[in-house]
Amino acid sequence: MFANQIFSVFSLSLALIDQSKIVTVLVVVVIFFAVLLLLGIRKSYKLKKENDKLDALNKKFEEEEKKEKPYRDFTEGHMYGDN
Repeated sequence: MFANQIFSVFSLSLALIDQSKIVTVLVVVVIFFAVLLLLGIRKSYKLKKENDKLDALNKKFEEEEKKEKPYRDFTEGHMYGDN
């Protein structure tokens, strides 16, 4: 008798959560994670664009350094005895 009462109370508590409430919670969770995914994709796109811009700038500086600076003998210091 007592087990039947516990089972009926347990099934009643499960019945208190309607299918529509479960669907509503799932929709909210899906929308939340979809927004996070879209923000992550946007951030990744912006970082890739910034990285490409910095790579181009770095290549430009490397080319300018090669053009402007002739070779300089680094052995003309005090450590090498000015040989």
